[in-house]
Amino acid sequence: MNDSYSGKNGKVKVMYVRNNEDNNDSRKDGDRRKNSGSRKNDNRPFGKEREQGDRRRGSERPPRSDDRSPWRTISRPEGESLKPEHSGISGKSHIDPEQLRRQRLEETRIYGENACQAMFQSRPDAIVRAWFVQSVTPRFRDALKWMAANRKAYHVVDDEELSKASGTEHHGGVCFLIKKRNGLDAETYLQQAPAKDCVLALENVGNPHNLGAIMRSCAHFGVQGVILQDTAMLESGAAVRTAEGGAEHIKGIDADGFTTTLNKFRDEGYTIVTTSSHKGSTTLAQATLPEKMVLVLGQESDGLSDSTWEDGDIRLSIGGTGRVESLNVSVATGILLAEWWRQNKV
Repeated sequence: MNDSYSGKNGKVKVMYVRNNEDNNDSRKDGDRRKNSGSRKNDNRPFGKEREQGDRRRGSERPPRSDDRSPWRTISRPEGESLKPEHSGISGKSHIDPEQLRRQRLEETRIYGENACQAMFQSRPDAIVRAWFVQSVTPRFRDALKWMAANRKAYHVVDDEELSKASGTEHHGGVCFLIKKRNGLDAETYLQQAPAKDCVLALENVGNPHNLGAIMRSCAHFGVQGVILQDTAMLESGAAVRTAEGGAEHIKGIDADGFTTTLNKFRDEGYTIVTTSSHKGSTTLAQATLPEKMVLVLGQESDGLSDSTWEDGDIRLSIGGTGRVESLNVSVATGILLAEWWRQNKV
């Protein structure tokens, strides 16, 4: 049987037989249209009015079943507080502000690839949390494995998120939240000091980038101890990053009274060497530096205080052209330590 024919215009028309499913669909559509029309003609009121009308007519609507709902309604007398059926904490959690303050004092954030690598090699147990960008993770493979094995939280984030976590855009792709090291007192350091030892003492030097550069020079020339009024500054993020791993080789010595601490070292056979670019003194080229000494430097603007300068057993200056007033304190430290190393270690 041919199921097509040509119309008057010559175009081929296709004929097909409607199956049962199509007939059922048609009936369903018809029913829907019929019901829709009946609802349009239904003039009964809705909501409360309809419910009141049903009651007047004596009809009771069947109770609604809540079997399908996962919730259940519990009635309680007015004024009675709701008691949870679990043993968890209800309401807002309470954070002890004193505990939070102590935690912030005990922790610090460091960043920079070399700084964090050195920190992980030296004292991984001090790591609390870590953040990485994806590009540096291959170079921190050992650290990631160790943190996963020891349940230390770490996050792989984008650059913007890492800037928020570290507090700087110069994070170098990694940031560690670590436990701070406590500074040593002078007596503890002196008990373990080597026979040939140069200790650095910094009076009022607080710039973190200068401190970082100084720690880098100290690590290069074998200086372990740095006397400072606030040893926590040696572990600021900017100082540790600038030190490029050198901070892990430095021991901070608390100066509980700057002059008092210097006298403790003098009593143990150390020579106190003060420096200045403003006052007359022996030039470094003419000086013989002792095997055990404390090298004292001050801030760039004013240098050492007069009392500290005059307390030195040897007073040094670094000769030059005089075209600039002074050298950066970190640069001066590097020059002085290099000469001590040349005379006593090489």
